[in-house]
Amino acid sequence: MEQSAQQAQQIDHLASAPAPAASPFAAFGLPGLGMPPAAAPSEPRPILELAGEEREDELDTLSDWVDDWLLPVYGAEVTTAAPWCLQWQEHDDVVAWLHALWLAYQQHKDPEAGLSGLFVWHRDFLTHAVAAVRAPGGPLSACMTSPDRPAHRLLPGPPPSRRTETAATAETGPAEPDEPAS
Repeated sequence: MEQSAQQAQQIDHLASAPAPAASPFAAFGLPGLGMPPAAAPSEPRPILELAGEEREDELDTLSDWVDDWLLPVYGAEVTTAAPWCLQWQEHDDVVAWLHALWLAYQQHKDPEAGLSGLFVWHRDFLTHAVAAVRAPGGPLSACMTSPDRPAHRLLPGPPPSRRTETAATAETGPAEPDEPAS
């Protein structure tokens, strides 16, 4: 009878749904193998792809990081060789660079990045981004080059390509020529 009772318990145990357990492959560095995939976190999007309130919220958070952390540590002196702009948020290219730098910072400070994560961020991201943004001929070159003379100026970008102009003309029809002055 005792043996029959043990067998019945064993059958009940085997028939019941298994309790969620860690992957048997976790010890091999493959925690998800053989298990349903975990819900993927939402992928960050480049700030220039955002619009409206979503973009404003992201820009506010980015501005806090740049003004409160990045500049006090890595801002260096403002000179003609390293210009800056107090209205950097109005320079779309600078916003794009700094947003990408901020996303990389978040990724590389994560414990999963390992002990060398922040070194990699400094080497591969910070140095290059700051050099591009603050270059003498870069996007802020027409802005403040001396702390005593704050300045802000958006430089015009290149015009659209001929292909884009041709496509726009084909859609709207040829533009009427300007009348000569009399």
